[in-house]
Amino acid sequence: MTKSERILVIGSNGQIGSVLVEYLRGIYGENGVIASDLREPELKQDYFEKLDASDAFALAGIVKKHGITQIYHLAAILSAKGELDPLNTWQINMQTYFNVLEAAREHGVKKIFYPSSIAVFGENVDVTAEQFSYLDPATVYGISKAAGENWSNYYFKRYGLDIRSLRYPGIISYQSMPGGGTTDYAVDIYHKAVKGEHFECFLKEDTTLPMIYMSDAMDATVRLMEASADQIKVRTGYNLAGMSFSPKEIADSISKIIPGFEISYKPDFRQQIAESWPQHIDDSVARKDWGWRPAYNLDKMTAEMISELQKKYKTAKV
Repeated sequence: MTKSERILVIGSNGQIGSVLVEYLRGIYGENGVIASDLREPELKQDYFEKLDASDAFALAGIVKKHGITQIYHLAAILSAKGELDPLNTWQINMQTYFNVLEAAREHGVKKIFYPSSIAVFGENVDVTAEQFSYLDPATVYGISKAAGENWSNYYFKRYGLDIRSLRYPGIISYQSMPGGGTTDYAVDIYHKAVKGEHFECFLKEDTTLPMIYMSDAMDATVRLMEASADQIKVRTGYNLAGMSFSPKEIADSISKIIPGFEISYKPDFRQQIAESWPQHIDDSVARKDWGWRPAYNLDKMTAEMISELQKKYKTAKV
């Protein structure tokens, strides 16, 4: 792959998008990556387009204007927020993706990245989800992601669109705040710990879920997109794993660095969502096909999260 790509990131203000834009610009240059979102970014960017991805005409216009060769489609309503308005979640998540698929097909976009999720698995999946597990998602977010995977496969087979996808586990990062997902407790908990505050968790202490650190998620995403086409054997969504842990285990990891950190548990409706997901992900197919390997475990991630958040809050007080 050449570094002369013109990349459009849709949903660039979100948890993944805000980090991915900078990561990609480090590879392809500042003007090689066009950020886009419904809202203007907090800091002005030279290469930003305000975009409602549900507007097919506007999306196609940006693709033509910038000669886009790749689209990373990150805009979506996540699991917990999605359950508050299921029909609207389905409409937004699916219509925006159809608009991306059609714009790519009509205007010669070479590659699409479609983020899927462990939410595609349902309560009938084994404790460890295999790559080709039966999908019976329990949330509208998961239903939309599973449908998107199948549409990706369809557009690949029918039109030859090179679409690549990862089933992200919960993503943990210090760069952005939680965005409405069930796994977002594992981001918020670090903020509370660094600020010396008590943390009330909306999941039970032993609820184990698959997670991944943002650095590993970025590496996996670009590694997948830069792999040669003959390495990509799965055209729905590749399983991706980093680590699995429970709220108690992450609290114990934090306590090694911040003694006295306190946590309590008050499960809410998100507990039922979490229980419909697997505890572990088998990502052996991704490892075999395009060489995926995570670099972070729980304690390594905890040390970096606390260190970076301490810098952030110290700077904010100055």
